[in-house]
Amino acid sequence: MLGRLFFIVCFIIVGFPAFPQNTTKSPKDFFGYELGERFTSHHRLVAYAEHVAATNDQVQLQYYGESYEHRPLLALFVSSPNNIGRLEQIRTDNLKRAGVLEGSPSTEVPIIWMSYNVHGNEAVATETALMTLWALIDPTNPQSKQWLENSLVVIDPCLNPDGHSRYVNWYNQKANLIMQPDPQSTEHSEPWPGGRPNHYLYDLNRDWAWQVQKESQERNHLYNQWLPQVHVDFHEQGVNSPYFFAPAAEPVHEYVTPFQREFQGIIGRNNAKYFDSEAWLYFTREVFDLFYPSYGDTWPTFNGAIGMTYEQGGSGRAGLGILTALGDTLTLHERIIHHHTSGMSTIEMTQQHGQRLLEEFEKFFKGHAANPKGKFKTYVVRAGNSPARLEALKTLLDRNDIRYGQTRTSSGLQGYAYFSGKQETFSVSENDLVISAYQPKSVLVQTLFDPDPALSDSMTYDITSWALPYAYGLEGFAMETRLEVEASQRAEAVQNQLERDALAYVSPWNAALHARFLSDLLKENIRVRFATKDFVVSGQEFKAGSLIIGREGNLQHQDFAGLLTRIGDKHGVLLASVTTGYMDRGNDFGSSGVRAITAPKVALIGGSGVSSLNFGELWHYFEQDLQYPLSVLEQQQLNNADLGHYNVIILPSGGYQSLGESGFQKLSSWVASGGKLIAFESAISSLMGKSGFGISRYLTDDEKKAADRLNENESTEDLLTAFGERGRQRISNTVSGAVFKVKVDDTHPLGFGTDGNYFTLKNGSGRYSYLRNGVNAGVIPSMESHRSGFIGFKAKRAVPESLVFGLEQRGRGQIIYFVDNPIFRGFWESGKQLINNALFLVGQ
Repeated sequence: MLGRLFFIVCFIIVGFPAFPQNTTKSPKDFFGYELGERFTSHHRLVAYAEHVAATNDQVQLQYYGESYEHRPLLALFVSSPNNIGRLEQIRTDNLKRAGVLEGSPSTEVPIIWMSYNVHGNEAVATETALMTLWALIDPTNPQSKQWLENSLVVIDPCLNPDGHSRYVNWYNQKANLIMQPDPQSTEHSEPWPGGRPNHYLYDLNRDWAWQVQKESQERNHLYNQWLPQVHVDFHEQGVNSPYFFAPAAEPVHEYVTPFQREFQGIIGRNNAKYFDSEAWLYFTREVFDLFYPSYGDTWPTFNGAIGMTYEQGGSGRAGLGILTALGDTLTLHERIIHHHTSGMSTIEMTQQHGQRLLEEFEKFFKGHAANPKGKFKTYVVRAGNSPARLEALKTLLDRNDIRYGQTRTSSGLQGYAYFSGKQETFSVSENDLVISAYQPKSVLVQTLFDPDPALSDSMTYDITSWALPYAYGLEGFAMETRLEVEASQRAEAVQNQLERDALAYVSPWNAALHARFLSDLLKENIRVRFATKDFVVSGQEFKAGSLIIGREGNLQHQDFAGLLTRIGDKHGVLLASVTTGYMDRGNDFGSSGVRAITAPKVALIGGSGVSSLNFGELWHYFEQDLQYPLSVLEQQQLNNADLGHYNVIILPSGGYQSLGESGFQKLSSWVASGGKLIAFESAISSLMGKSGFGISRYLTDDEKKAADRLNENESTEDLLTAFGERGRQRISNTVSGAVFKVKVDDTHPLGFGTDGNYFTLKNGSGRYSYLRNGVNAGVIPSMESHRSGFIGFKAKRAVPESLVFGLEQRGRGQIIYFVDNPIFRGFWESGKQLINNALFLVGQ
């Protein structure tokens, strides 16, 4: 059966003469097994890629980076020998076509980019990449040879080698010698955290736009050098699901062009032709939408491609074979063939419609650059914002090849103010950051900056709001008119010139890099204090939270000013020299209002029951952003662990029922003796009702009774809802990444560095009341705080007068609650400040 299907999907036409054999081996000859008989390890994949590139003039191999665990990331460029010989010309011509480079293109070669295995345990994808690579260069396949004369195929065989290796290594340890399809067998139940994420447990398929992870940064850097016309991202879904291919489901973002939608249909019908011929089931236009901009189908779409997701049933549960709900055995062989068929079909359509694809691609970039589609044409970000967060935004823009600059000073301008949520009159200065939609990446600019993207259907697969000024906590405006922008350079590297006889040196405290700077100071055993109130000294103004590094207590460091200069310059932190401890306004340096910072000794809790995503976000933040040491404990260790080794314990989102009453009592006693417990999202519900924890859903019994009565009445009405409408009925209780403006108490250390402004990304309908015996440092007072994104009408009622972040004192320690994830997918930059405050300042 496999041989017959391989014959069909490779499109071999009987009667064509065979091409002369070269020295390139097939996967079977190279590995010694048929694809589908086992999973191929990453190092053998790399060896085969090197073999093919060394022996075949149709293939060029490019290493473009490495994973966190130092596995190589690679791409294979496959085309005719003539095209391989002029790859650089094809590349630059394509960027000219997009308007990224000047000039007119002289080649007409459409590019299709095929991405495999972004989720490590969806390991059929890498096996498919090997089959498709061989099908394209197989000398007995004249159809592929014809296609490659007129197109270029880029194959990235494994976007997530660390996750793939975690899965394959585990599966090889657990798999039975004789294929065992019993779903209850151990090989079909991955342990925490599973092979889906990368080293830091990030979902790389949600990271295309934000590029928080190293793999995403390196891949997208290469992608932006080519900008293909078609991009396919190969995935797996549940074991019992039929195959999915485009067209995508609603909501489709309004910036997706009519041609992009049309061509999805063209490819979909061709896929259907081949699937129908084999009686394979599939579905289209359901579940997988084109809205959230950071997927492997949407981000390429907003970069001019026909971006598509293909989903095969199986995933990590399937292994080499598994019984479906219908009692059929779904094998790895079948999964490979399905993906291979859709991939080859897509290459066929790209080649057939190459000329039109190139024309529409050029129209996409140059048309939108000349006449941006969206309502807002210019985005202005205030220079008065945190310079460090402004530089972080520029880094993201650079990674996405988005152009920005400055404009001339002007007043009387009109624009939507992100912070107020209203139209305002404002002035722009020559130092403000200006991003114009009149540029090649016009569509991506508008997608990332639009305050409230239009939603054609509320049944969405992911979040519905992400505007960068909210994510970065930067005051700005969206304008419906055009401003001329002059290109600007990134800020020059900081070079501190400290007064060597100064009494102290002061650092700002409003961004992640300031916490990274503090991390280095603490690792050098430098004594650091912080101000609990704004202060003015010798005419210099400083905000609460500012770090104060005095000579007192640090004289053991030789050339102390030189040491601080080196550390400050390394992190880009400009320090101020202060020659007196007597303040013009605020607490003198000897006051109890200037507090010493004790270095945190941190335990991050993971393991079964804990959200691997939130755990990974925090783990990555500590190791890569803060570069601060921490211990990782699994929650099963907590009952027996000596908690005295730590003064900070972090509970990521998740369920902690396995701790039992004794475990929660142990945590409560540890807090009372001076520990600091930081709980995120659903971890809070595990603490609710436990002795020593005052968090609750409602502030009073009357509030709870009123909510219960309302829910009971509506539950009765819901029973009569038509069955076909119940899916939509359920979303009335959901929140899909809605943005709310938070009322922040910036007089408390949890709010330092925010200037009283913070926007939270709410991803769940769970609510908690104001703390009765604590500090409600961040709250949502009313629904007027809603800025953008979908929230169901029932969920809306729970939002007013609810907690976002706060803390309560227990004995000598503190419990800090983050109801919403302040570090969501690593791109919610402003939330990092809250974590820094909780970690370093609270409780000192």
